[in-house]
Amino acid sequence: MYPDDLQYTAEHEWVRTPGEHEGAVRIGITHYAQDALGDIVYVSLPEVGESVTAGSTCGELESTKSVSDVYAPVTGEVVARNEALDATPELVNDDPYGGGWLFEVVPAGEMGEGLMDAAAYQASLEG
Repeated sequence: MYPDDLQYTAEHEWVRTPGEHEGAVRIGITHYAQDALGDIVYVSLPEVGESVTAGSTCGELESTKSVSDVYAPVTGEVVARNEALDATPELVNDDPYGGGWLFEVVPAGEMGEGLMDAAAYQASLEG
């Protein structure tokens, strides 16, 4: 359920290295997060060229249940956003690790702090 090739945050975001853009990492939310949110109906993401700071809010996911903040798992510059989510936000529910990705960031430095492997993330959910 939680792919081994990703890193995870306590806020339920995932990071895939590498992203599609050179030097970038791809970011999304976990299956756990999308399941807890319910049907996602609107996605607000940072714009390309915007700087984000690890641990800070950089977007929102609105579902039929609530609105949830998206936190940047790394510090850096946004180089891509998933434009498909503007018309079909339910992709986040349908394919959180594939077509439902959120945005890509070129990290400004080391990005290991606060990130967990799949086993540690799974353990955090059970604990």
